[in-house]
Amino acid sequence: MRVVSVNVALARAVPWRGGTVTTGIFKEPVRGRRRITAAGLAEDEQADLRVHGGPQKAVYLYPSEHYAAWRADLGSEDLPWGTFGENVTTEGLSEEVACVGDRYRVGTAILEATKPRFPCYKLGIRFGDPGIIPRFLASGRSGFYAAVLEEGDVGPGDPIERVPGGPRGPTIADLVRGRIRRDEAGE
Repeated sequence: MRVVSVNVALARAVPWRGGTVTTGIFKEPVRGRRRITAAGLAEDEQADLRVHGGPQKAVYLYPSEHYAAWRADLGSEDLPWGTFGENVTTEGLSEEVACVGDRYRVGTAILEATKPRFPCYKLGIRFGDPGIIPRFLASGRSGFYAAVLEEGDVGPGDPIERVPGGPRGPTIADLVRGRIRRDEAGE
């Protein structure tokens, strides 16, 4: 497992429904290393800390392997790393492998998987299509959030290693499948 890309963005105002909203979803890959603190990556912002960021969602990881499926689904080759708002694009670390409570050394930081990402309307703003939100959930390609247990730094090419500790919960994929079943049942 390894880091493919590290992605950050400053929050910015964008048009939405005749007004403006502030979002940090327009992540872009960076060169070099970035510091990971309990609040997230250096030089990265979340616009609404009630639903983004915070201790349990400090870093968002997304598998690079999903990009090929999205390129096919969306009919677009123009999907650079960070397109889904992730801070860290990974290789070899999927929702089927990651369990809630799993701990990973990512660069020199230690992160703990906390929950899948269930996107808000801002993913629709990013893609210019609110229909991406149900498609994203139905795909099962959610990525996951992590808390920062030990601060450190991260850069492209760094290994990702599972480290002992933490109570292993369900896989991220199991949680996503449960959410899809509840949505389909109208719960």
